[in-house]
Amino acid sequence: MTALTHIDHILDSLSDKGYCIVPNFLPKEMAGQLFDHANAIPAQHWNTAAIGRAEQQTINTLVRTDRILWLRKEPQPEHDYLKLMDELRVAINRDLFLGLFDYECHFAHYPKGAFYKKHLDAFKGRSNRRLTTVMYLNENWTDSDGGQLVIYGERGKVLETVKPERGTLVVFLSEKFVHEVLRSNRDRLSITGWFRINASVSGIVDPPR
Repeated sequence: MTALTHIDHILDSLSDKGYCIVPNFLPKEMAGQLFDHANAIPAQHWNTAAIGRAEQQTINTLVRTDRILWLRKEPQPEHDYLKLMDELRVAINRDLFLGLFDYECHFAHYPKGAFYKKHLDAFKGRSNRRLTTVMYLNENWTDSDGGQLVIYGERGKVLETVKPERGTLVVFLSEKFVHEVLRSNRDRLSITGWFRINASVSGIVDPPR
């Protein structure tokens, strides 16, 4: 299975609504490998998540309480996931002409009680993040486990409440949709990423991660 398996649904939804939800995007074996890999990473390698970008980054536990770890190309599960997302980037560029230049992502660990309040991933004209992606890794998730992603539209209207079920991919325009992660009642693992455009000056990608 490749990213192209679901590409028609993704392209249609992005064009029509600006977001899409794709259950079973990630093959079960790959999702399980990523989950096991992330769980095996020692706690000291995870970082308290910040808000803001570059020199404006701050830690604010009133806004978010998850911990993150950026994916690299060396461990095989991370390599395979990054390759899959690059296939998706190429396919989206071919049909929607978004000029997606690269992709960055991190594991997100929400311990029991963790949350991320309403926020926007990119402010219009001030970031090169064009599309946000969220991939869920937990299995056997129930509504009572919490941790749902809530996507908001105009005037705070709830557009979607997404249960974080293993293999589900969510993609949305980074500059358009305010969203939040509700308080999780059990350990929750996901991968959050961004397809970026190249807003570079003199070869320097701006803003940096």
